[in-house]
Amino acid sequence: MDLDMIKYLAELGKLEFTDEELKKASEDMTSIIKLMDTVKEIDVTYDPVLDNKNIYLNDLRIDEKSQSLETSKLLQNAKNQRNCFVVPKVVE
Repeated sequence: MDLDMIKYLAELGKLEFTDEELKKASEDMTSIIKLMDTVKEIDVTYDPVLDNKNIYLNDLRIDEKSQSLETSKLLQNAKNQRNCFVVPKVVE
């Protein structure tokens, strides 16, 4: 990647680089682009037969029905009585 492109990208990102940093960024970007070019060579065609090759249905747990907790017991620790839980505010 040439230095003009790196300068342009730095300007877009409102970044300031010295000439030495620009040269290093250019080398880094060039190596990243070369790596991405090798990734493009990987065959990623979908094969539905091979898609689930590591899943064995015999290894799944058995679905078992169990008794649910009573609503009154669940709401013992609720801060209000309108069938809801109050959690700390995370968004202003």
